[in-house]
Amino acid sequence: MSAPILILTEVALGPSEREAVEGLLASGAAALEVLVPAGRKRRLVIDFLDHLSMLEFSKAVGGLSAGGPAPEVARSVAQTALDTSIAALQGLGTGVTGSIIEGDPVQALADKAAATGAEQAVVVTLPHAIEDTFHTDWANQAQRKIGIPVLHLYAGTGFIGDS
Repeated sequence: MSAPILILTEVALGPSEREAVEGLLASGAAALEVLVPAGRKRRLVIDFLDHLSMLEFSKAVGGLSAGGPAPEVARSVAQTALDTSIAALQGLGTGVTGSIIEGDPVQALADKAAATGAEQAVVVTLPHAIEDTFHTDWANQAQRKIGIPVLHLYAGTGFIGDS
């Protein structure tokens, strides 16, 4: 059996992500492992600028006063995203597993890659204009940190970014 493909996602996976992962598996069978972070550290200024760049004015202003979700709510949202993602990928590869991760998502991905011998990773995010422009997004961080090919997919679009 070949090394697993690791998938780090901040949102629930759907049909476009399934299609992209299916394309990766065309060259051979591999296990899939989905990692979903429980919550995300807020970066007030970057989040504000991201929303403005996407012309999401109400989200930009609302984000200035809103606090992050309570830990139990964040974990519940992550569990729902994980369950939905595993269901979306069922039948692909040699099996689909997943887990909720705590702390730095890129470090968790690096740790999992080292532990499993993964040779490829997929990072699925919403567009983040500032991070994507300055190459500080999860995919670019992972590429630099773990040194394996990292595919960056924008959730729901099928658009592949560079990393």
